[in-house]
Amino acid sequence: MSTAMQFYVSNLLVYLGVDVMACLGLNLQFGVAGIVNFAFIIFQAAGAYTAAVLTLGSSSAGGGFQSYIGGARLPFPVPFLAAAVVGGLLSLLVGLVALRKLRTDYQAMVMLVISLIATTVATNATGLVNGSNGLATIPKPLQSVLGLSLVGYQWVYVAITFAFCALVWVGVHRITSSPLGRTLRAVRDNEAAAGALGKNVTVLRLVAFVTGGAIAGLSGAILVQFISAWSPGSWLFPESFVYFAALIVGGSGNNVGAAVGALLVPVAFLESTRYIPQFGYPGLVDALQWVVVGLLTLTVMWFRPKGVFPERPGRFARRAQVP
Repeated sequence: MSTAMQFYVSNLLVYLGVDVMACLGLNLQFGVAGIVNFAFIIFQAAGAYTAAVLTLGSSSAGGGFQSYIGGARLPFPVPFLAAAVVGGLLSLLVGLVALRKLRTDYQAMVMLVISLIATTVATNATGLVNGSNGLATIPKPLQSVLGLSLVGYQWVYVAITFAFCALVWVGVHRITSSPLGRTLRAVRDNEAAAGALGKNVTVLRLVAFVTGGAIAGLSGAILVQFISAWSPGSWLFPESFVYFAALIVGGSGNNVGAAVGALLVPVAFLESTRYIPQFGYPGLVDALQWVVVGLLTLTVMWFRPKGVFPERPGRFARRAQVP
């Protein structure tokens, strides 16, 4: 395999691992707990920003060309763990406001508004996250310690990404296959009935929301330290819809479906559209990507509404079907 091909494949694998983690986090919120979180990308961006400033050092260290709050040079994997904590804490703050009284369409609209407000603040507040220019020259973890070639380091980062992805998979699987997971599905399917059985619906939804937010923060940290840059313009609300499309195509409520959806939509499908020959006015093909994603989602919802790997009925549901 040529060097160029190794760069290409390793890049795709890192993005795949990040997208699988993000889809697992969103699946826990949306597929299992029924929370329509259109602000998902904000928690991922918060984790990315946290990891960036915790590796860049002080804003004055690099000549002052970047302005941001905080700054440290913490060793690997502390920035990743801190990003997960920040994603979880931000989810807790948002969840205490948006999950207590709001449901369905109202909740989705509030999440979308939160996403728009956060993007506007990050873009215009220059001293907060360096404004629309974002952050650059973010150090890659362990690169100076390992002393590998660029291609060799790419494959090491693939291994790091998939190690964290495996940890996230195990953690989410333990939640969704446990009594807590069954209770979250009960809240999703019939909140009133779950409340009548003595379940604290608000706390349960908040647990799923915070856990998914922490996973989102971790996935953002892994991505930003790979690409070595962060800017508000790359973390806009349409990116949340890509993850929702992945869940719908793969099968929401099923961890396997979330992983397959991450492979099909953000990686394989969007990557394949890059090879479409340019035609029309500049930027037309890039704009059509969103149209194609929408058409793919509608097609799957029409012919296979539960996705490629639909959520499997629980053991109690299967037992009830036995005559």
